[in-house]
Amino acid sequence: MTWRAPASGRTVDLAGLGAASERQMLDGWLRWHREVLPAKCAGLEPAQLARTTVEPSDLSLLGLVRHMTEIERWWFRRSFAGETLGDVFTGPEDGNEGLDGVEAEDAPEVFERFRAELVLCDAAAAGHGLDETFLTARGVLLSLRWVYVAMIQEYARHNGHADLLRERTDGATGDSG
Repeated sequence: MTWRAPASGRTVDLAGLGAASERQMLDGWLRWHREVLPAKCAGLEPAQLARTTVEPSDLSLLGLVRHMTEIERWWFRRSFAGETLGDVFTGPEDGNEGLDGVEAEDAPEVFERFRAELVLCDAAAAGHGLDETFLTARGVLLSLRWVYVAMIQEYARHNGHADLLRERTDGATGDSG
């Protein structure tokens, strides 16, 4: 049987975030966006996930999952938590944080790495206040709040790309696949 991207369970009710605390709201929106990206991929075979469909761009759904794995790792674990970690899919000279070098046969591992990284990123932020700060490699002072907002915008942008890629792959539209 051919592997297909797993269905993504949706757990966030955005209506419930309307009067939530700041942390609950940021957690909720980030979790919602984290669920949208795999939902865009659900049911597709590896070759479909790796296919570039919006010429002349070389973006693919699988590349976006790889990219978000790298970006999550970078901001939550390497930057905020100060963990000394290498890249998951790319080297520092790449500059595209996982978007390049996509191979269809790697799809099952990519999705597993994405899910595992989210658990580790949540653990890195757990128990820390939004006002806690850190210095970036360039010496810029940022807060955990900034990381949440940056991640939400990163997902929002790339989930829009995923909309187009999925629609061009098999015609599916909407935020749930």
